[in-house]
Order: sequence, then structure tokens, then C-alpha cells
Amino acid sequence: MKKVIVTAEILSQEQLAPEVHKVELLAPAIAAVAQPGQFVTVAVTEQAAPLLRRPFGIADANKETGTITLIYRVLGPATHLLVQLLPHATVSVMGPLGHGFNLNGKKPLLVGGGMGLAPLHFLAKSFASPVAVLMGGKTQAELFWQSLFVGQTQYLTTDDGTLGTHGTVLALLPKLLAEGYDSIYVCGPIPMMKAVVAEVNKTKLPCQVSLEKYMGCGLGACLSCSCQGIGKRLKVCTDGPVFESGEVVEW
Repeated sequence: MKKVIVTAEILSQEQLAPEVHKVELLAPAIAAVAQPGQFVTVAVTEQAAPLLRRPFGIADANKETGTITLIYRVLGPATHLLVQLLPHATVSVMGPLGHGFNLNGKKPLLVGGGMGLAPLHFLAKSFASPVAVLMGGKTQAELFWQSLFVGQTQYLTTDDGTLGTHGTVLALLPKLLAEGYDSIYVCGPIPMMKAVVAEVNKTKLPCQVSLEKYMGCGLGACLSCSCQGIGKRLKVCTDGPVFESGEVVEW
């Protein structure tokens, strides 16, 4: 799929939770071809620093309006600059990049935690009918995602028991896996994904994982995001970020 570099206008910025924001960008060329699971890289300034573009999973794309949505946590210099930009400001966006999810599931279960729920938001909206989403967070405050998955069947867990089932997503996953889902889609912290995949492997259900790794270029040149596959090194940015769970040996 052909990638492009566009100057995208910021249409809106919204705070979803402490240090978590949603930005909507006008980028018709990217919105027209973006697939769930793909990502973009963004340069927020023409100055020398930050030097590298930063990767963001696409949280939504709308062909009709020509918009893409990114959900991000304010952590480093680039996101501290991004959050200060007001509507009508512009940023440089390259994408869509990487390989997205296979949408063959007829009764899918999406499992996510933390910022890994951003690409799953786009994925959930891409199915023809509502899907089931199992989402976990440390506290109730981290499950602001509920309002973004309106219309989907939601199962909630929190580490401290302040919302939903007390525990991680593993507290509900075995029960849900027995309910006839035919495909599992996972994105979130690596320890969570490893635990989910280990549980799913007991059922032999197909499972796709979206890996979150540090990326220097996002184009497969720098190798900073590589991981070990079966008999070869995989580049998360170009071979992924979505993989069949059995493809990845070392996360």
C-alpha cells in the first residue's frame, strides 16, 4: 500500500484523561486508504529537535470526512509539542505504514490494555456488526475508553477493583474464550499480550497481536524495532505491527 507524506491540519484536540489526548487531523490521502492496525509517523515541528518523527497507531479514519484520529499519551518532547497545538495548526504526517489486522473474524473478541486500545478502536468500528471488547486498566480512571467503544459489548477489569472485575484481563478471558468467539485480536503492554496469547493458545483459536515497539524511522531501515520471529528477525514497522501470534518468538 502506497504511503504519502502530507501536511495535515489539526481540526480538534480533546483531553480524554490525565496526560491522554485525542487529536483529529485532516488528511484525506491517508484516511482514504488506512486500515485498522496501521500507523502514521508525525513531525510536529520544522525545527531540528525533536529529530525523529514519532509513530502513532491510527485510532480512527473516515474516508467521507478525510480525517484520521490519533490518541496519545503526553510523554516526550514530541507529544509535549503536539498537545500545545491548536486547531488550524499543521503537522507533517507520513502514512499509512505497516500491515494491519486481518478482518476475517465473524465473531471477534478484542482484548486491550492501556494505549493499546487506540488501534482496537479503529478495528472495532471496521467490522460490520458490534464486537466484544475486553479492556483492562490499573484503575477506573484508566478505562475512559468506555465512552469510545459505545455500541460494542464491553467487559471491564481493573487491577484495584474500582470498575468491572477485580484483576487483569486474565480474570475474565478464560470464561469469554468458552463463549464461541472465532478470532482474538490483542494490543497492549507486552506482559499482558504474552499472558493473553498463552491463554488463547490453549484453545487453538486464531490470534493476532499488534506490537508496540520503539521506532526510529518507521520504514524498516534503522532496525530499532526488530523482534525475533521463527527463523528470522522481524521488523515491527514493516513486517507488522500486526502479526499472527505464532509468528513472534521473542517479544
